[in-house]
Amino acid sequence: MTRTLWDSSVGKKTVMAVSGLIMLLYLVVHMIGNLKIFFGSGEFNHYAHWLRTMGEPFLHYEWALWIVRVVLVAAVVLHATSAYQLSRRDIRARPASYVHRKPRAGYATRTMRWGGIILALFIVWHILDLTTGTVHPGGFQSGHPYQNVIDTFSTWYGNTIYIVAMLALGLHVQHGFWSAAQTLGAGNAARDRALKALANALALVLTLGFISVPVAVMTGVVS
Repeated sequence: MTRTLWDSSVGKKTVMAVSGLIMLLYLVVHMIGNLKIFFGSGEFNHYAHWLRTMGEPFLHYEWALWIVRVVLVAAVVLHATSAYQLSRRDIRARPASYVHRKPRAGYATRTMRWGGIILALFIVWHILDLTTGTVHPGGFQSGHPYQNVIDTFSTWYGNTIYIVAMLALGLHVQHGFWSAAQTLGAGNAARDRALKALANALALVLTLGFISVPVAVMTGVVS
């Protein structure tokens, strides 16, 4: 039964929708946490430390954080795999070009594939920069996330990579949230306008929230 569901287009779209909503929830929480940088190094570093101790004493140090990481990685893999397989299936279903040009889709729709690739590459860079410190500019300081963020956004390329990725994220969320709602049966003629407005609002808030951090560092608001 599970295998049959996964093999169907409806099943893959459902997996994409559910995994996408899991990632969206994470992004909202992550953005709120990032905004703590505006309250100073003590507040931001304390939040970063709390992420490793949440769940104690029931859970050991960093267990809750690793649970979140495993769930998030699973969601990313399932989302990307479903998207790729659906794309290949769509291509095989229409090997010849359309005789009549299809109506132009919205910009977000037409860039979902490239947006996904940009975000996948960004995730790798982001982890290597602020989690492992492998590509971090200057000296990476374990246990000092505030200073590490300042270091990253004090470089032109750190800002460029991050802002481009967040713009791609906004477009991805804008289209993806509405598509997920349709797939899961939440959309109808009466609710479509509200769902589209919510998708636009989520995309705008997330984009501005994430981008506000590098902009604040660039302008000296956060230093």
